[in-house]
Amino acid sequence: MKKIILSADSTCDLNDELTKKYDIHYYPYTILLEDKPYKDNVDITPNDIYRVYREKKILPKTSAINVSEYYNYFKPWVDEGYEVIHINLGSALTSAYNNCCLAANELKGVYPIDSHSLSSGSGLLVLKAAELINEGLPAKEIAERLNQHRKNIHISFILDTLDFLYAGGRCSKLSSLGSSMLKIKPVINVDNSSGSMNVGNKYRGSLEKNIVRYIKDKLNSYDNISHERIFITHSGMEDRYIEIAKNTVLDIVNFKEVHITTASCTISSHCGPNTIGIAFETK
Repeated sequence: MKKIILSADSTCDLNDELTKKYDIHYYPYTILLEDKPYKDNVDITPNDIYRVYREKKILPKTSAINVSEYYNYFKPWVDEGYEVIHINLGSALTSAYNNCCLAANELKGVYPIDSHSLSSGSGLLVLKAAELINEGLPAKEIAERLNQHRKNIHISFILDTLDFLYAGGRCSKLSSLGSSMLKIKPVINVDNSSGSMNVGNKYRGSLEKNIVRYIKDKLNSYDNISHERIFITHSGMEDRYIEIAKNTVLDIVNFKEVHITTASCTISSHCGPNTIGIAFETK
């Protein structure tokens, strides 16, 4: 049986510990900031983006990975006789998955997977792939199982501000001003049947209180949560907020693994600082 390479877009937001443990490879998105290209999580960080925005009110543009980039990335492995499982950022959010499929059509044994998710929601699918690889399953069967499993993955996040969504053209100025004046913290849910995003609960008040309310409401919405692992992913915030989120999670569900990760620049540039979300699986 051929050895399988596990790969993903850089937007899956796994930490170094998990990356090393499961031997995961990444292809970074391109971040264009002040007309200069950077590789996401390689030579630019979310704090760099926030600094430029504070000083100049300039946001970066993100560029989807193109066909030739994917082709050149996969080809050395294919030439060496490997098969490749690659998990993509959801196709509802980017053209990267379609580009990946076009590249895979020119190569033998490359299996692109539309995660129907983003950030650590995609990361959960990457870890599921790692487990299936370790079980010794063939790449084609792994791809089929992943396409079935993604409906069990749930990710959402709560925003502290709509300024970045407004600056990026994803909400109106009126909505942004209204949320700021009323101290509204909206929840964004990711639809695991398509990868599209929609607005969920809207909380009012301090970020600290609303992080607790958001996590309690979300976890209590399911009675079949897998206790294996959960991700708490943030776009850059004080440790005390992260600790509040972790304690709230464990008060509700005694997860075996709680992973704290930082969102990539591609994700952070759209949601802004002080965004925090949870990603978990149901049975």
